[in-house]
Amino acid sequence: MRQRIAVVGSGPGGLTLARVLHRHGYPVAVLERDPAPDARPPGGTLDLHEGLGQLALDKAGLLAEFQALSRPEGQAMRILDADGTVLRDWRPRPGDRANPEIDRGQLRDLLLGPLDVQWGRSVTQVVPGTRDGVLVHFADGRQETFDLVVGADGAWSRIRPAVSSATPHYTGVTLVETSLDDVDTRHPELARLIGDGSVAAYGVNRALVAQRNSGGHVKVYAQFRAPLDWHTNLDLADVEAVRSSLLALFDGWAAPVLDLLRHGTAFVHRPLYVLPVSHTWTHVFGVTLLGDAAHLMPPLGAGANLAMLEGAELAESIATGAEDLDEAVRAFEEQMWARAGRWAKITMACLERLVSPDPAEALALFDQVQPS
Repeated sequence: MRQRIAVVGSGPGGLTLARVLHRHGYPVAVLERDPAPDARPPGGTLDLHEGLGQLALDKAGLLAEFQALSRPEGQAMRILDADGTVLRDWRPRPGDRANPEIDRGQLRDLLLGPLDVQWGRSVTQVVPGTRDGVLVHFADGRQETFDLVVGADGAWSRIRPAVSSATPHYTGVTLVETSLDDVDTRHPELARLIGDGSVAAYGVNRALVAQRNSGGHVKVYAQFRAPLDWHTNLDLADVEAVRSSLLALFDGWAAPVLDLLRHGTAFVHRPLYVLPVSHTWTHVFGVTLLGDAAHLMPPLGAGANLAMLEGAELAESIATGAEDLDEAVRAFEEQMWARAGRWAKITMACLERLVSPDPAEALALFDQVQPS
């Protein structure tokens, strides 16, 4: 008899799990608190790695469609000094598809495909070990039971407390995000500064990063070390007040770099939280986690890739082998923990160097990871 499986969260990891299960003919309930796919902005762009996110899409039978949508030119990266001097200008070689970019919204729609997501179903709690399976409580008071519940519901997961008491902690680094629209027409100088991919400028304990999305849209991230309550005397809803505060924080930087903030349309406060490195838990029958719910780490290109591969691997383990669902989950968790622990250490070390008292640390890091 087919097992009753629910995945909570319709991010890249949860949708990949559901899509691979669907490909193998396994029904799965995707439970998402948002009332519709476009209920909130989908976020920026993602670089999907050949051995991680792209491998997951291959397992889902979607690699060719991804390649048609993705932007290999988005792998370009330019590094500036705070005075605007170009220090590095990396561009992908022809045919390089190691880490092409794709907008999060495009990836979401690609993964959704034929899936029947239950929109507007906010999970508040799961209780394992009941007579009929894992009991899922919904915000509207309803309840359902499943044989397996997979928490793919992000940093502040409602599923995590069923397996772990760990909670995310602040890294000391905050991001403030803004956006530029129709950049090639409205801000051609900034379009040339950003190029086809990303541009970043590094200073003492702060950085400005701009990343091109599709359709002339650009995401800009001001990154800096600060206490969590740095904005106590600042109204984060006041666009001009936030802009003035950020311009003061980056005072003395080159005017073209500061124009990334001057022309931003709105500002979103994103303090960076992480789970403990090598976060694991004692296995709980009927409940597991993947992605940020399992191993929240700095947003440096690994999180979505890991979540997608984990979703694909768990789905294959369920669908192709194991008659014992619990054994499939146990094996998945051991594999996930080992890989995610390595990436958590890498990304934490990278964050320390990217937002550092010594801006040369950021440049040296890029020199290590970029092809010569």
